[in-house]
Amino acid sequence: MTAYLAPDGLLNELLQELNSITQVYGRLVITSAAPQASVWAEQIWFDCETHGFESISKAAQVLKTTNYLWSCYSHENHRRSSLIQELLPKVRSREIEFLGPLPENNLGAWTLLEKNRLLLSKRTNSPFPLGQIQFPETKVPPSRAYLKLWELMTSYKIVPAKGSKVIDFGSCPGGWTWVLQQLGCHVISIDRAALAPEVAALPNVEFIKTNAFNLKAENLGQVDWFFSDIICYPEKLYELVTQWIASGLCQNFVCTIKFQGNTDFQSLEKFKKINGARIQHLYHNKHEVTVWILK
Repeated sequence: MTAYLAPDGLLNELLQELNSITQVYGRLVITSAAPQASVWAEQIWFDCETHGFESISKAAQVLKTTNYLWSCYSHENHRRSSLIQELLPKVRSREIEFLGPLPENNLGAWTLLEKNRLLLSKRTNSPFPLGQIQFPETKVPPSRAYLKLWELMTSYKIVPAKGSKVIDFGSCPGGWTWVLQQLGCHVISIDRAALAPEVAALPNVEFIKTNAFNLKAENLGQVDWFFSDIICYPEKLYELVTQWIASGLCQNFVCTIKFQGNTDFQSLEKFKKINGARIQHLYHNKHEVTVWILK
């Protein structure tokens, strides 16, 4: 069995992409198939096992003999789950510094399917409890949008080199521009609304007040990276990205695909078909996903 944990409020999106679903427990979807690629899973549990037990101490004993560190997903029997988790070795805080090394030791995951039956996975796809990566936050940037870039760059090591010329579409109030400037990039920041003054005053930040869709790639010339956290319909973002790809003036793209109302699965499929594209709902995404396309 393989299990997939959906982000809060996005269970239906996860259900639509998975095959061979056998059971659903809260946000946890259990399948009988081999692991599947998933855009929407916050965490994937591999090689799941089920175990019956007679008491709380017996449940803790099962977990202690199979893995050292565990995180618990509780959807029912919350008090019972809490009592079992209290008998397990404590998981220290896994708050991580931006671009810091990821935790190396394994972290298993478990849940109670019923009062006396648990499901466990000794190996998941994330070293963080239930896939939730946390950073020591800073109040310097003008919005919390910077956390999406921090997560992508830290988890997937997708980082522009110092001195790179980058575009930041939909930049206001400047969270992404701040991250990119801090990395030593020359940032062309584009939005119809102004940047926060403290970001606009930073070295190597060039602000252009305009609509991103009125600006042609040829107007800016060769750039190393295309970033976009712009608020627009997915099909409009797809048009913008594919125009830039066709221009040959940029080969590296990182964008947030934002959904307004229902999830636009049709546009999502178009992005998936772009050569080299990878799409993932990050922990710090809301009703949106992050797509990156690298040369």
